[in-house]
Amino acid sequence: MKSNTNNKNNMNKNTIKNTFNNDINKNNKSNVNKTKKIDFGINYVNTNSALHQLNGVTKFVLFLAWVTVVLTTFDLRLILALIITGCTLLKLTKVPFPVYKPLLIATASVLSINALFMFLLAPQQGVEYIGSSTILLPLWGDYSLTQETLYYLLTVTLKYFSMFPIALVFVFTTHPTEFAASLNRLGVPYKIAYAVSLTLRYLPDVKNDFVNIMHAQQARGVDLSKNVSVLSRIKNVAKILGPLIFSSLDRADEISNAMTLRGFGHNKKRTWYSLKPMTKQDYAVMGLITLVVTLAIIKRVMATELFWYPF
Repeated sequence: MKSNTNNKNNMNKNTIKNTFNNDINKNNKSNVNKTKKIDFGINYVNTNSALHQLNGVTKFVLFLAWVTVVLTTFDLRLILALIITGCTLLKLTKVPFPVYKPLLIATASVLSINALFMFLLAPQQGVEYIGSSTILLPLWGDYSLTQETLYYLLTVTLKYFSMFPIALVFVFTTHPTEFAASLNRLGVPYKIAYAVSLTLRYLPDVKNDFVNIMHAQQARGVDLSKNVSVLSRIKNVAKILGPLIFSSLDRADEISNAMTLRGFGHNKKRTWYSLKPMTKQDYAVMGLITLVVTLAIIKRVMATELFWYPF
């Protein structure tokens, strides 16, 4: 009888213990999910992909060439090709989609608002560029919605969006110090290159400071939820930005003093620890970049119309 009683007690203890552990695991998972909601940003992510192996100079030239091609065209076919290529390269970085999902949503929202304001400020811009008018929705004055205006807004919005994937590819695959070395190798003074490197390197720290200050202010009763008015939320955000600015200034002062004590800027030239040599893959990519940019410029010069309009 005693052994049966002990077995029952042990079983009850194990059941309580398992239940307690399950509750802890659930709480831990919920906490992880909560932190994942704010665990995003624009910073270097080392996944050892093929794009990570390229030289920083190559990736920087690729980014500049990409922007050049985007700025020289309003051809929707070329813009769509750039978006598909950029998304493919972004996939090759092996960076998980949740990392840049908030950035994607924010960019799409900003571009949508931009398209709306473009229509409100210049409702007949598409008609003027394309040279025809097909009214889809008659409205008051010049605000009648035309097929040409919709096509123009779509082209311009996708044109801006086409730079989003390659910008993420460059940031995710290029270490700040490597980027600074690349800039210096291209002729940029090393002081400016190092300033850019420090800016990119400390963006994650600024983001972490923002999150910590926000949590501290919320613990003090500062409400940033939808329960308060928009004006109150703006005032409460100001209570976060103030300490964030001062903490950033303190960090900048410490870095400046440390660099001064180490004699930074005394010599005219400097070496870079993370400077990688150019490889055959880099030269091949550079050749392909040169070819694509040349063809894009030739196409722009020889084109008789600014927009490609298939209708």
